[in-house]
Amino acid sequence: MTRYYNKEAKFYVAVDCIIFGFDDGELKLLLLQRNFQPAKGQWSLMGGFTKEKESVDDSAKRVLNELTGLDNVYMKQVGIFGNTDRDPGERVISVVYYALIKINDYDRELVNQHNAHWVKMDEIPKLIFDHPLMVEKALKLMQRQSSYEPIGFNLLPPFFTLTQLQTLYEAINGEKMDKRNFRKKIATMDFIEKTGNIDKTNSRRGAFLYRFNKKVYKKDPKFNL
Repeated sequence: MTRYYNKEAKFYVAVDCIIFGFDDGELKLLLLQRNFQPAKGQWSLMGGFTKEKESVDDSAKRVLNELTGLDNVYMKQVGIFGNTDRDPGERVISVVYYALIKINDYDRELVNQHNAHWVKMDEIPKLIFDHPLMVEKALKLMQRQSSYEPIGFNLLPPFFTLTQLQTLYEAINGEKMDKRNFRKKIATMDFIEKTGNIDKTNSRRGAFLYRFNKKVYKKDPKFNL
């Protein structure tokens, strides 16, 4: 073992996961009410410490799996948060990721064990430490990405209506979109395929169901919403 760094300070490296879901036309955030110190009883993102022989990416995947039971989830690194006073417990540097999951796919028993709850974006309670800034930066990053990369399909069921798709992008960006213009843009995207199935959940006439074709997108990745 090298001794070059023996005189340097040692501190903890953590990961925090900002987990987004989409339900009932609204973007939601999965938060937990901490059952441990510091800040016991307060609202927090899901996080954990990086293990000695674990990359930060693998650490984030593990933390997400421990909370939701899910693997192969879309994740994106948001940034590194390292203010010296950000955690009252110890000197902790946190690498932050956001994740997009289908809100019906996660392991509810695991989520309950962690005392976690889905919260609407406009009803987020007071969060500990610098977690509000983490959420703010994650949302801005997701908004930028959603304009040129079809990340929103990670939040939708396999089959969806155009109304659901538009509502999702309105929820991500926090603003209404013109229905006619939106559908014109969708019509130019070959990777959004119309199926022969109809959803009659909200009306007798129903609405056609669509799906995202990843193979077609990879051949011609044009996307601009």
